[in-house]
Formats: sequence, structure tokens, C-alpha cells
Amino acid sequence: MRDVESPASESHQQRFGGTRRLYGISEVEIFRAAHVCVIGIGGVGSWAAEALARTGIGEITLIDMDDICVTNINRQIHAMSNTVGQSKIEVMQQRIELINPDCKVNLIDDFITPDNLSEYITKDFDYVLDAIDSIKAKSALLAYCKRNKIKVITTGGAGGQIDPTQIQIADLARTIQDPLAKKVKENLRRFYSFSKNPQRKFGIECVFSTEQLKYPQPDGSVCGVKSTAEGPKKMDCASGFGAATVVTATFGFVAVSRIVAKLIEKHKK
Repeated sequence: MRDVESPASESHQQRFGGTRRLYGISEVEIFRAAHVCVIGIGGVGSWAAEALARTGIGEITLIDMDDICVTNINRQIHAMSNTVGQSKIEVMQQRIELINPDCKVNLIDDFITPDNLSEYITKDFDYVLDAIDSIKAKSALLAYCKRNKIKVITTGGAGGQIDPTQIQIADLARTIQDPLAKKVKENLRRFYSFSKNPQRKFGIECVFSTEQLKYPQPDGSVCGVKSTAEGPKKMDCASGFGAATVVTATFGFVAVSRIVAKLIEKHKK
């Protein structure tokens, strides 16, 4: 937690009066002192960053090197006609500062890789929210956080789904029906010495969905069976899984709700 020397401004008290009446005065001060890092400012991470800002988190670090693409408009909060081509983290910073001028926003214009983790991911963060799509980077990040006792929550794949009511949180080792989480689990067990015992937890929470995925077909239809005519699916700007805001945003909101609860829990121990 950061040291917050000055009391909340009148503007802050007005902006977050509803938060104070929900969580309590001391809890809002916990949020003001907290520093949360969001990695991957896309379909999940952009909504997570928005939720953190609107909860009154005092310092937010955004990590991503992508620019906004017109095909992001269906699922990313910063994607609009007038922001296409701009940096995701810079546009998100502008949104956050308009939501909460007292929030300190740090930008890291880079992608997380196994080689730069020690440079970017530190114990200055009270929590890390992982919204990375890359299996290699995601696995390395989670292993690094676990090894260095940095609090982290990860998110599984949010593409190919339409029902946000099937989203839940579990230990990463206990996730089901999520191809991204499955591959990350395999990587952690194979390359980072995580337990191969299916009964053993990893100690890393994951937001995921139990919904049967919907695969796009060559003829333009969708169904619950992967087409054999195409390669592996992922969620990107032009192909792969489709995605819906009601799902991607909910992934981010669920992750933030858990972070907020954990910040309060830690402070009250």
C-alpha cells in the first residue's frame, strides 16, 4: 500500500460517495492507497482498468504496446471511431484521469515477456491483474508472481462465449472448459515446476467460463465444434473467436471485484 498523506479532496469525496456508502469510509481509504497493475488493455483489461478507476483505486499501472484497431470496437471500452490508431494505454490513461483526477496512472508501453518481468513486475503492486492472451507470456508472468509472492489474478479466454452468467472464479488448477487456461496449466507444470497432482492447487485465482465455446465456421455460421478446415482459434483483430462485450467486460469486472475484496481482507488481518 502507498502512503496517502493528505485526506481525500472534496471532489474525490463527491465522486466516490456511492463507493463509500457501499464499502465504508476506511475501505475507500484502502482503495486510495492501493496500487494495481493491469497487463493487457484489451477486451478484458480495458474494462478492468475502468472498474478500478471507478472504484477509486489510487494508483494504476497499465502495461500494453498495442494500438486500438477498428475491430476492437465491439468489445473494448477505449475503442471508438476517434481513438482508432491510438495507443491503448494512452487512451485508457485519459479516461482514468477524467474519471478520477487524483488517480496516479503509470504507463509501460511494452509487451510482457519472460525477459522483462523483473523490470516491470515489482512488489510495489498490491495486485496484478493478468489479461494477457499469449500463453508463453502469461505462464511466465504467473510463475514469476508466484515465486516472488506478488498477488496476481489471471483471466482465461473470453472469446467464443455469449453467456456471462457462466463466468466464475477458481484456482487456476481447477479451471475447466477453458483452452487458454488449460494450456497455461500445462506450461506451468512442464516448465515452472508447478504440481502435476490434479488435486493440488496452484494458489493463483483465475476468472474463467464453463460455457461451451462457439467456433466460427468457413461458411459464416457458428457451432460448438471446431472446424477441421482451419487451424487453432484465438481472439484477434480479424479472425479467430468472436467476442461479446457482455462477456469480456464481465471477466474484467469479476477480476476487479475479487481484487477489491482481497485488498480489504488483507488490510483487516
